[in-house]
Amino acid sequence: MKALLISLSAAAILAGSALHAGAQDQASYIDDRSDGPALVRSLYNAINRHEYARAYSYFSAPVDRYEAFVKGYEKTVDVQILIGSVTQEGAAGSIYAPVPVAIKSTEKGGKEKIFAGCYITRIVNAAIQEPPFAALHIESAELEEVEGPLEKALPKVCHTPS
Repeated sequence: MKALLISLSAAAILAGSALHAGAQDQASYIDDRSDGPALVRSLYNAINRHEYARAYSYFSAPVDRYEAFVKGYEKTVDVQILIGSVTQEGAAGSIYAPVPVAIKSTEKGGKEKIFAGCYITRIVNAAIQEPPFAALHIESAELEEVEGPLEKALPKVCHTPS
């Protein structure tokens, strides 16, 4: 019985910290490029704080112009993120980390949307870089709107593009 209670408590703590990252991130500034999941958390921290220039800067080559990027979040009031298991992959002097995500976006008026997909993060091996240093960045992102709940929307795995 005691082991079951400890397991249930640990599961509740883990679930609570993952699901309420959006609200928690609004209060504190997070800018962490130590690994793929940290970078993606930093992206959504910036979005929650309406720091769109910082969010935009995490991408190596954003698909949209900055103005379009910002416009895409004009109705967003809160974003919560759930990150799955990540395995780093090396290729041709770079380290890639495919990051599976499920995202709940809340808009003005309370409308919620669930998105799921993958972010591919990349850094050129730091030992072989010359100045200026290129930090870990988001190489690409593929997200699509899906049915919830958030936990079921999370992809099991993501792969680097071939």
